[in-house]
Amino acid sequence: MPDTLVFRDGRRVTFVDEGSDEQGPFLRIEHRLPRPARQAGPHWHPLLTERWTARRGRLWFRIDGRELTLGPGESASAGARQVHEFRTLTADVVLDHEVRPPLRHRRMFELWHALDTAGATTRSGLPRNPLALALLWEAQDGYLARTPAWLQRAFFGGLARLARILRYEQRLPGATAPV
Repeated sequence: MPDTLVFRDGRRVTFVDEGSDEQGPFLRIEHRLPRPARQAGPHWHPLLTERWTARRGRLWFRIDGRELTLGPGESASAGARQVHEFRTLTADVVLDHEVRPPLRHRRMFELWHALDTAGATTRSGLPRNPLALALLWEAQDGYLARTPAWLQRAFFGGLARLARILRYEQRLPGATAPV
C-alpha cells in the first residue's frame, strides 16, 4: 500500500514505488496539488534527475531557461545540474514524479510534512525556523539557483549541523530519526 502525506493546504504526496531497475535506483511519487501556486522555485541537483508527467491539470515549467506548459499525458525532465522550477496553472493537478537516484528526496518530503503538521511552516510552505530550513535544504540534495553553492554549503550546511547537534528534528511531532 502506498504511503501518503497530506499537508494542511490539501497537497498530497504519495510514495508510489521505490527500488532499482536497469536504469538504477528510483523513487516514484504522485503529487495531488489542489490549487494554482508556485510548487518549486529555481534550483538544481548535482546528481539526480527528475521527470514529471501531468495526469490532470496544467503546469508550467522552466528547465535550463526553456519554458514548457504541460497538460495531461505530457512530460518534462530535468537532468543533473539543470536549473528548474515549476508551478501549477490549474486546480486539482495530478502529477507523476520520478527521481533518479532518489538520494534523500523521500526524506525531504517526510521532513517537510512533519514541519507542516507541527505548524512550523508559512502559508507558502517555507519553514519558519532557520534550523528547519537548513535541514530541508540539505535533504533536497541540491542548490538554490542564483546563490553560489559554496555559500549555501557554508550557511545552510552549518545550520543543518547545528540542528542535528540540537536534535531539532526529533522534537517535531511525529518525527522519525533522520536518514
